[in-house]
Amino acid sequence: MDIKPVSFKRVSREESASFDRSTIGYIQNAAAHGLYEIRGMGAKRKLPHFDDLLFLAGSLSRYPLEGYREKCVTKTILGTRFAKKPIELDIPITIAGMSFGALSANVKESLGRAATAMGTTTTTGDGGMTPEERNSSKTLVYQCLPSRYGFNPDDVRRADAIEVVIGQGAKPGGGGMLLGQKVNPRVAKMRTLPQGVDQRSACRHPDWTGPDDLAIKIQELRELTDWEKPIYVKVGATRTFNDVKLAVHAGADVVVVDGMQGGTAATQTCYIEHIGIPTLAAVRQAVDALEDLNMKGQVQLIVSGGIRSGADVAKALAMGADAVAIGQGILYALGCNSETYIQDGKHISALEGYDALGTQPGFCHHCHTGKCPVGVTTQDSVLEQRLQPDVGARRVKNYLKTLNMELTTIARACGKQNVHHLEREDLVALTLEAAAMARIPLAGTSWIPGHNGY
Repeated sequence: MDIKPVSFKRVSREESASFDRSTIGYIQNAAAHGLYEIRGMGAKRKLPHFDDLLFLAGSLSRYPLEGYREKCVTKTILGTRFAKKPIELDIPITIAGMSFGALSANVKESLGRAATAMGTTTTTGDGGMTPEERNSSKTLVYQCLPSRYGFNPDDVRRADAIEVVIGQGAKPGGGGMLLGQKVNPRVAKMRTLPQGVDQRSACRHPDWTGPDDLAIKIQELRELTDWEKPIYVKVGATRTFNDVKLAVHAGADVVVVDGMQGGTAATQTCYIEHIGIPTLAAVRQAVDALEDLNMKGQVQLIVSGGIRSGADVAKALAMGADAVAIGQGILYALGCNSETYIQDGKHISALEGYDALGTQPGFCHHCHTGKCPVGVTTQDSVLEQRLQPDVGARRVKNYLKTLNMELTTIARACGKQNVHHLEREDLVALTLEAAAMARIPLAGTSWIPGHNGY
């Protein structure tokens, strides 16, 4: 009997690594519209991060502290180099610069209240200082950005510290961006802009072309504030070793280094995903620069970009940071990407708003649209009421309190009576990439890839 061959219809389900569905979608969207994508938040690609490090807690060779009866100090002082009035914080966790314009006035008031309750600082962001923010913040850092939008010398004097922003982690080398749909009459007046017109600010300050000129600008700011206020210099993490050195040379009291996991209200996706270096690598280079200048302890280091938990804070401090700044984590604490918002103590569904944006809770990065379904990143007069200051302040306070509890718990487990006594010796790395970037031994070995002669 003849046996006929059976024919099979082969349906391939193998996805290309180089041209996966996301890449194909990007190409087709570019072909259809001739425009690059603009979005908010931070990098979505997986990067070496603090999750790739582990602590070595006390046992026999190290003596842990008892959690409830032995104190662990969290006091943090910033700006001890030149300022007459350094900043004294109860915790080494600060709130990063996020502008009124990117965020609503209710949110800015929430942040001020929460920071005051926890004994820490919040930061203005682009576009100037609002009364809501100044009145609710015991300690407020005033940002000086390339745009000069809303910059007011009187507000500089009313601030407690000044942060000169050279760049931020989500878009180093790129200027600020606030799309027209968020430029309402109040924002337009503060920034001296036409209402409804996109704000695309300069990528570099008009007042200087290099670090020597920056030194002059810092001197001007010191004279403006009678040498009272600490001067921070913030850089997006790229050539971090040299940038930190130059910031110190220019006279910074505090250097803020923002890794590429940092967020933004709006910028090109190609910036977010393809420019800068991970926070883990940036911390190591920043500390190296301070140690090379023998300025560790004289100039304080604040690290930001993807800090999420008390464990992240502890690892940043162990690597040599004096404090951290948190942006995206604060937004999530406020309710960003939540399914509901709270009105009169009741949770109300926000799913319809997410659906209108073509997204879902947990995936939303549409801060640039001004249509935030939970009222965080909006200037819409109706949407902004979905987050009331008392609710936002309570949530952010709880978040910061939790982070600080986790930080001290880890420090005690490592036998530290002060969170600033955490050190690199307390850490090991889980991956070759993290070990090499952080210059920390691979777990179970004494090997630091690229730093032990092989």
